[in-house]
Amino acid sequence: QVQLVESGGGLVQAGGSLRLSCAAPGLTFSRSTMRWFRQAPGKEREFVASIRWSDTRTYYADSVKGRFTISRDNAKNTVYLQMTSLKPEDTAVYYCNAIPPSGVEFWGQGTQVTVSP
Repeated sequence: QVQLVESGGGLVQAGGSLRLSCAAPGLTFSRSTMRWFRQAPGKEREFVASIRWSDTRTYYADSVKGRFTISRDNAKNTVYLQMTSLKPEDTAVYYCNAIPPSGVEFWGQGTQVTVSP
C-alpha cells in the first residue's frame, strides 16, 4: 500500500524558512517523479515544484523560483521542499504527489503552511 506522508508545515513569519518532507514507504520511489503542489483557501491547487527520477532535473513555478528548492533522497524514500524567504502569499496546504512507473498518481494528505506578515 502506497502512502505519502507530508510533514514540516507550520506557522512562520514572512522572510522565514521551512522544510517540508514527504515520506513514501511502499512506493517505487527511485523511479518515481515527485512533485509538490499547494492549495490556498478559495483557490485551485497549483504546481509548485517537481524532480524527475531519471536525471533529478528540477522544475519550479515562477512564483517560487529562487526561493524554494526540491530535492530527494532515494535511500530514505523521501522528497523535500526547502522554502526560504517565505511570503504571506505562500500560505497554503502543501501536497506531495508521486508519479511511479505505472503512471498511477498518488497524493499525500497535505500539510498546512501559514506565513504571517
